[in-house]
Amino acid sequence: MVVFGLLLATIGLDPVTGKERYTFGTLILMDGLDFLTLAMGVFGIGEILINLEEKISNQLVTSKITNLCPAMSDWAASRWAVFRGSLVGFFVGLLPGGGAVIASLVAYGVEKKVSQHPEKFGQGAIEGVAGPEAANKAAASASFIPMLTLGIPGNPAMAMIYTALLIQGVQPGSLLLNDHPDVFWGVIASMYIGNAILLILNLPLVGIWVQMLRVPYAILAPAVVLICSVGVYSIKNNVTDVLMMLLFGIVGYILRKLDFELGPLLLAFVLGGILEKSLSQALLISSGSFAVFITRPISACFLGIVALMILLPLIASFMRQKCAPPVYKTTDSV
Repeated sequence: MVVFGLLLATIGLDPVTGKERYTFGTLILMDGLDFLTLAMGVFGIGEILINLEEKISNQLVTSKITNLCPAMSDWAASRWAVFRGSLVGFFVGLLPGGGAVIASLVAYGVEKKVSQHPEKFGQGAIEGVAGPEAANKAAASASFIPMLTLGIPGNPAMAMIYTALLIQGVQPGSLLLNDHPDVFWGVIASMYIGNAILLILNLPLVGIWVQMLRVPYAILAPAVVLICSVGVYSIKNNVTDVLMMLLFGIVGYILRKLDFELGPLLLAFVLGGILEKSLSQALLISSGSFAVFITRPISACFLGIVALMILLPLIASFMRQKCAPPVYKTTDSV
């Protein structure tokens, strides 16, 4: 998926020579692909096509929702789960690709491991809810750190925010705090304001949001397609972008059916342009010699880390297969 995303990022004009690449002689592709078109296609339209294969019922629990605020016993039982979930979510959120979903799953596994009553998990244990939710929020906040300080979006949500900042002429990175302190501190303040607004919207109005489950999917799916089409068309006022979105929706559907992850595709597409420009600059400085990437200590260190990340899982898998006891097939004697 990373390689596919990098290939999609090369469509358009070469940033150094200005030559056309993979445009097939069409003016549509000369400006390259738009991130929003790709994201709306593979995630929005692709998700709708996946759901069309499933039978979705619109049954709604009609019982009255009570006890929204946790009791003191719930706070006491979940305090350590919240602490552990926050730590797990923070460190997972710092990793590239480590989104809130991964952090929630890891936190749930940790809580089930340390619990003295793991059989209660899946039956409404408060620790199994508090830990993953704390990890979810911590990962969402921690994922801003590499994006704001290094200019590296770690997940698709950060990639969208990264693209939005670039559209506004703001370059995330090490100079963001000096060049745009209002944007930096505005993002920090938005986290506190957003959590306060979530409490206001979620708790008192939860009954209203639940009513959306009554909307039949035959109405909801066309509404989602309409919203995606309007959003994509509003970028360049070009109908071709809508057709490209539908095409990528089919591509996203096929990739989902083949169990490919779509997150790395978007991350590679966003970082592909930056990677290409940096690669061209490095090769111009070194007169076209690729040795500059292994002779310079910083780049060599990063390449070594990448090599270890690729080789260690392969070595571990090989060792497990080698150390596994042989399995002998036995036959019953007659």
